[in-house]
Amino acid sequence: MQTVTEVEAFARRAHEGQTDKVGVPYIEHVRAVAAGLVPFGDDLVMAGLLHDVIEDTDWTAEQLRATGVPSHVVSVVEAVTNQAGVPYEEKIRRITADRNATLVKIADNAHNSHPDRSAQLPQDKRTRLAAKYRAARDLLWTAADERDIEAIVSIVNPSLLDELEERRARP
Repeated sequence: MQTVTEVEAFARRAHEGQTDKVGVPYIEHVRAVAAGLVPFGDDLVMAGLLHDVIEDTDWTAEQLRATGVPSHVVSVVEAVTNQAGVPYEEKIRRITADRNATLVKIADNAHNSHPDRSAQLPQDKRTRLAAKYRAARDLLWTAADERDIEAIVSIVNPSLLDELEERRARP
C-alpha cells in the first residue's frame, strides 16, 4: 500500500462494521482526521487514515509494514496508539516528542472535539471528554507550530479557531 487511495480502502475494510462514540461508521472519523492532514502531504494523510488501526482492530504494526505501508508512516501510527496501562496524559506527552505524531493527534483531537459530535453524547460524557480533550490540546498545541494547528483545525473543527486565538492573546 503505497498510495493514499490504497490506504483509504484498507482503512475502510479494517474498520468495517465499527462505529464511533456517536454511532457513525468509524471510517468517517479516520477520514476526517486524514482530511485535516492534507496540507502536510500524503504520508501524514496515510497516518491519519491508519491512526486507530493498531488500537482498534486486529492489525499489528508488523502486518501493516508487510502490506507495504511505509515504515515511517507505521511509526507515526505506533506513536499515537494507546498502550495498556499508560495514562492518557502520559501518552499525550510521549506523542509530543514526535512532530508528525503530534499533528495526527491534533487532527484526531479536533475531530473528537467537534461540536456536532459532542452534542450527540450524554451530558456527563460530553463534559468529561471536553475536559480531557482540552487538557490534551494544552500539551499538543504547545508542541506544535501555530500555523500547523490553524491549518488542521480550519479543516477539521473550525470552532477551535476561537480557542487558538485566545491562546495567542495570552501573554
